[in-house]
Amino acid sequence: MPPTSAGQLAIPNLHRAARIEDAVHAVVERRLRRTGWRINIIAYTGYGAPGWARVMCRVLLGRPDTRQRGRLEKVRGWRSFTTLPAKHVTVTIETGGVTHETQADRSGFVDIVVETNLPPGWGSVRLSVQDAEPVEAPVRILDPEVRFGVLSDIDDTVMVTALPRPLLAAWNTFVLDEHARMAVPGMAVLYERLVTAHPGAPVFYLSTGAWNVAPTLTRFLSRHLYPAGPLLLTDWGPTHDRWFRSGREHKRATLARLAKEFPDVRWLLVGDDGQHDPEIYREFAAAHPDNVAGVAIRRLSPTQAVLAGSLPVPHDSPAEGPIGQKWLSAPDGAGLWTLLRGAGLV
Repeated sequence: MPPTSAGQLAIPNLHRAARIEDAVHAVVERRLRRTGWRINIIAYTGYGAPGWARVMCRVLLGRPDTRQRGRLEKVRGWRSFTTLPAKHVTVTIETGGVTHETQADRSGFVDIVVETNLPPGWGSVRLSVQDAEPVEAPVRILDPEVRFGVLSDIDDTVMVTALPRPLLAAWNTFVLDEHARMAVPGMAVLYERLVTAHPGAPVFYLSTGAWNVAPTLTRFLSRHLYPAGPLLLTDWGPTHDRWFRSGREHKRATLARLAKEFPDVRWLLVGDDGQHDPEIYREFAAAHPDNVAGVAIRRLSPTQAVLAGSLPVPHDSPAEGPIGQKWLSAPDGAGLWTLLRGAGLV
């Protein structure tokens, strides 16, 4: 995840991989600017509470968009990666008549908490940089009275991706048309019922996927009628101190951050048993028992589990976690809804 004050602090000792990446980007950027590529702002959905908001976006160099605005098109996955970060660009954030300035980091990211007077519910902030059209970034402001939220994994929980199979994962990410991606049966209905049963409850989507695919994921979630909510993704490529980012650490850090930001919210953690969700959720539940309402695991079939790179999990696991939370498991959204009702979590 990008640092909260993205781009504001210089990092004196970059990892060798990061230095190589920066050098390559500098050469490519000069060539692309000569061919007409320009700066664009990609706004991500933020969140917050009365008095503050977390604003996230990325500043990129991209091809001039000559297509009709607002037109829904089929987008191949690889097109999400045909961009280049605009490093250390000054970004102006306008919210509630107050203007903030920050700087994008070496990957073009802005991830910053700003003061705002936005009321609970959905609002927006205005983002602008020089030589680019301003954009509006949606922001979900949680009501202080909210005590329940849904935090959901994406891969194989709401969308069938069969990660971490390298070949098929690459096919799904870079080649497959976004309209061809499949939703997990019943999960959209499950989430809609949960937010109806808990008015004002937010839905956050947490994944180890790259920010490059955030627009594609947003369109997918909307098309399949999932409740709107912030995406909490990560970046690909070298960091300032290592070759690759850790997906597990990204999830752990994000969960800990949400517990600190919303100490009174109890989260229903939704994931699948094909990767590391049960392990990560169990750790979080042990460290923050007051922030966990329950854990709902979408159970993969034996074939799906093997294809996803894991062993089938026994289906007779206990309904209670080690520290008392409800642990529920079913193969689809309808099964999880029945278990949630029976466990009193609705």
